[in-house]
Amino acid sequence: QVQLVESGGGLVQAGGSLRLSCAASGSIFSINTMGWYRQAPGKQRELVATITSSDNSEYADSVKGRFRAARDNAKNTVYLQMDNLKPEDTAVYYCNANGLTTRWVPFSSWGQGTQVTVSS
Repeated sequence: QVQLVESGGGLVQAGGSLRLSCAASGSIFSINTMGWYRQAPGKQRELVATITSSDNSEYADSVKGRFRAARDNAKNTVYLQMDNLKPEDTAVYYCNANGLTTRWVPFSSWGQGTQVTVSS
């Protein structure tokens, strides 16, 4: 009932920047936390950043100072600005949202993922 659509991935050289976007749609009453996760080949999915509806954010140690999450609550959209990208940031990035549907049912939805590749 809640769909997430990501965009903005691509290929970039080390030191470059990318901006990911994720828009949520469907039977949404409210969204509490939105976040970004990533999964590199052969590795488990890991948390990159989360941001609450009141703009409190947390980051993985590996991206602190380089990545910044932001939200547009009116558009149910979350962004991830990624600067000074490193080859080890290469992964499929997934968006996640947690909240309540219009039927007051809790949901936790995932996007389809967007590939980020950083060349050295």
